[in-house]
Amino acid sequence: MDHDTPDLYTQPFRGSNHAPLDPDTEADIVVIGAGPAGLAVAACLMQRGHSPLVFDRAQEVASSWRRHYERLHLHTAKTHSALPGMAFPEDAPRYVPRQGVVDYLTAYARHHRIEPELGVNVEAIEPRQEPGAPWQVRLSDGRHYAANHVVVATGANRVPQVPRLPGEDVFQGRVLHSRSYRNAAPFAGQRVLVVGMGNTGAEIALDLVEHGVRAALSVRSPVNIVRREVLGRPTQLSSILLSKLPHALGDALATLFRDLTVGDLRRHGLPTARVSPQRQLREEGKTPVIDVGTVKRIQTGDILVYPGIQSLTSGGVRFTDGTEHPFDAVLLATGYQPALQALFPYTPLPLDERGIPPGVSGEGALQGVYFVGFDVRQPGGLLRTIAQQAERVAERISARQGQEHGGVHGA
Repeated sequence: MDHDTPDLYTQPFRGSNHAPLDPDTEADIVVIGAGPAGLAVAACLMQRGHSPLVFDRAQEVASSWRRHYERLHLHTAKTHSALPGMAFPEDAPRYVPRQGVVDYLTAYARHHRIEPELGVNVEAIEPRQEPGAPWQVRLSDGRHYAANHVVVATGANRVPQVPRLPGEDVFQGRVLHSRSYRNAAPFAGQRVLVVGMGNTGAEIALDLVEHGVRAALSVRSPVNIVRREVLGRPTQLSSILLSKLPHALGDALATLFRDLTVGDLRRHGLPTARVSPQRQLREEGKTPVIDVGTVKRIQTGDILVYPGIQSLTSGGVRFTDGTEHPFDAVLLATGYQPALQALFPYTPLPLDERGIPPGVSGEGALQGVYFVGFDVRQPGGLLRTIAQQAERVAERISARQGQEHGGVHGA
């Protein structure tokens, strides 16, 4: 890191507000998104001599991290979570807090001189019929860019998934998605049901009880839970090592470690998934719950666990086991959708059941399109995967440019 790196963390940064280019301008490389994935790709491209245009609909870089709940920390070690070309600060804790990640991403953009155009929404990515660049990127302000390469880095958590609950119209309390949760203060003195026990639901429930709020979890399916650390070693690093073994052996060891460190929680209303954490991640893209204290609160009875919701009532919730309990608020930790197809009105995408593209580089009709930051099936965490994908995509774009221009990079 350069000698002037500390200034990167203290100076405000909001990207570029330069005058827009004329419609139908050749852009060569367009990167959509100024979160970790978009910034990492842009940095890797610029290191190879390219000048990508970066757009983001938000007004600041790392907008998703700015909106996350305040208690959030990385569940992965900083040594394996940094983006290409810049480490986390040496004085940062092993598990960087939310604001530390925001500061890092802001400094990262400045360090690599990335100037995204902010507050600009990409409405569509369309195939061009004219000679030259194969893709047209259409913006909400009427501009069109003809691009040879389009990197989609809008993230797997683009649109909240908000199920409609039976009886919601008679419920007298509040129903809100976890995206709206910042801290426990607005829920003081209330009874809150958190629906869903992924990492977000588990940690929000913990945050609530740590601040004196009566909280419970609604969990309708068995879950995989692992400790964030075992004997001082991050589970992230163990997961990476286990993934290198034959699947049968890696899965068996992952199950053994889970059972020894977390144990059987069925008597607390929390059945354990039959498949190993490794296999569930690999095959379903479902990250195990990385426990930072929620399990202990469940075991002590501070957080009660109920089954799935049958319906809301005027004063609470009726569950699938027939019991009914009072609640003042229902907080939906029900996840997100990437909503990628909406960006490609004329080009069907080969998406899986979760709306995730199967690979990084588009093929066939999607030649020249790249998807970075969507692969949630890799061990070691999404930031680690993003760093690897960014390098790979930048190298592929450089290779294609070299072929097209006789070995000279496009700019």
